[in-house]
Amino acid sequence: MSTNLDYLDPALQPLADKLQAYLQTEKELQRAEVKATDLTHRNQPAPTPIDYEQRSAAGSYDQSHEEIRLSLQHLRDELDQLRQEIITLLPVHDEWIKVNLGYGPSRVGAFSTTPADAPASYELRVVV
Repeated sequence: MSTNLDYLDPALQPLADKLQAYLQTEKELQRAEVKATDLTHRNQPAPTPIDYEQRSAAGSYDQSHEEIRLSLQHLRDELDQLRQEIITLLPVHDEWIKVNLGYGPSRVGAFSTTPADAPASYELRVVV
């Protein structure tokens, strides 16, 4: 019976907090990717005229694409960092661990993605 309540262990709270941050960042990344795709499709460049036009001064171009690209890169970097932190917080690898994410036991695990003779590389899996 005690194994059914292992996910409530206070020692797993830092792992649960990191998982919450990871899942939140993953949602933000998905929203940002949708926004970037929407902007890309909405702002399709018009065909350029053949005659030469004067270019606008430096710094006066639309910066939203660059800002979105940087935002996406920042979110991806943050997600990678959180993924590595979670993998190091896990007490074991290649097994599921029950954690409390607020609505009953969820599962998290880091599973090896490389052959036995290669350096260890792990894939994070979360089941909410």
